[in-house]
Amino acid sequence: MSEVLVVVSKVKKMVKDAGYRTGGDYIDALSGKIGTIINASIEKVKADGKKKTLGAEDLA
Repeated sequence: MSEVLVVVSKVKKMVKDAGYRTGGDYIDALSGKIGTIINASIEKVKADGKKKTLGAEDLA
């Protein structure tokens, strides 16, 4: 199990409010995807070399 990067209770509530449930592996997989997105943003900012703050524009 890797580090959880989401607020589990909020994710589960959102899914439950939509009438669904989360499987046992869902939170870990979601955290993994978020970690991948964050790492890509970090690499983009590193490559640009102009700033140290990630912004919404770095999600692309």
